[in-house]
Amino acid sequence: MAGIHGRGDRTRGARAAGAAAAAVPLLLLTACSGGSGDGGGEETGLELGASGVVPAVEPPGPEGFTPQTLDGITIDMPEDWEIQKEGGSLCASPPGQAACAYGSIRLTPRAAESNPDEWPRKGEAHAEDDGWADDTSSCRSLNTAGSGGIGVSGAELTVSDFTTHANDLKSHHSVWRVTCANDETFEVRMWFLPISDVLLYVWSADSQYDAVYDQVAASMNTDGHGD
Repeated sequence: MAGIHGRGDRTRGARAAGAAAAAVPLLLLTACSGGSGDGGGEETGLELGASGVVPAVEPPGPEGFTPQTLDGITIDMPEDWEIQKEGGSLCASPPGQAACAYGSIRLTPRAAESNPDEWPRKGEAHAEDDGWADDTSSCRSLNTAGSGGIGVSGAELTVSDFTTHANDLKSHHSVWRVTCANDETFEVRMWFLPISDVLLYVWSADSQYDAVYDQVAASMNTDGHGD
């Protein structure tokens, strides 16, 4: 179980490797900054950060995606989606849709800690038919997401498996098919790391972006979270 939603020796090893890698630019700078004893050497064009280490450069994401960072978590979001950071969460909304509503995907660190009902950790909601939200009373289908007022008649957990993320941690991946009181349906997707308490959540999935959701989830790296 060490590889599932935990940190352990892998994180300590990653930090040690990161420290060794950070030393390389310093050695290179020392070698390149030498000049004659009279101070006539050329400028190297490189400038150390305040900590004495060359500032890290954020690597580019895959084509069509841009790296985003929240609370030490890095994740690739579609570059043409609207990004909002508020309330301790990062939300990406597809073009033409309301912010953080239909089709959006939301990253929330300390999800259960900040939820009054400790959802989704309490009762292992990721494995329950009614675990798709902390409040399961409102329909989120495309036609009702904006208006509200339509109830829910039931929900079915259709997928319950694991997803491996960029730092090799595995999250609980769950998918629900929810039926509204007017017989419309919508899908909810969740990736949850119970120990790290990190939630990646598709509020109401737009099927045309299924591959995008999977790419975003696979890119998530929580190594810096909680440091």
